[in-house]
Amino acid sequence: MSRPPVAFWLVGLFIVVPIVEIYVIIQVGQAIGAVPTVLLLVVESLIGAWIVRHEGRRAWETLRDTVRAGTVPGRELIDAALVLVGGTLLLTPGFVTDVFGFFFVLPFTRPLARRVVQLEIDRRMLRRASGGYAPHEGGAHQIYRDDDPFA
Repeated sequence: MSRPPVAFWLVGLFIVVPIVEIYVIIQVGQAIGAVPTVLLLVVESLIGAWIVRHEGRRAWETLRDTVRAGTVPGRELIDAALVLVGGTLLLTPGFVTDVFGFFFVLPFTRPLARRVVQLEIDRRMLRRASGGYAPHEGGAHQIYRDDDPFA
């Protein structure tokens, strides 16, 4: 069974996420009012920008120190990428993207996000190293498409 191409997921993401965001904003607006909803979105963005500035600086310093020490900065690179993606999500207006943004940026939730990213990287590296075959549950092997670099 082949996986859908990355373009399929990106188009779906760019269509589904804004629709979900608009729906959630409308629901929150109906529950608490329009002005409080807009103020809440602004406050979330300001708090998010402050956290991203603080955590981004910390992630950059840790990355720089690791490189200066001469070690491979695997964990540090993932943290920096998560802060970058989380910051982008926090600056995007909406409640759903803010939830994911805070999850990627906050220092007490980022380790869980980092673990998920690391597991996915390890899985892809194992698949590439095994020539397109990856161990599957029960000891069987599954063939993956090699023409999609993001599969």
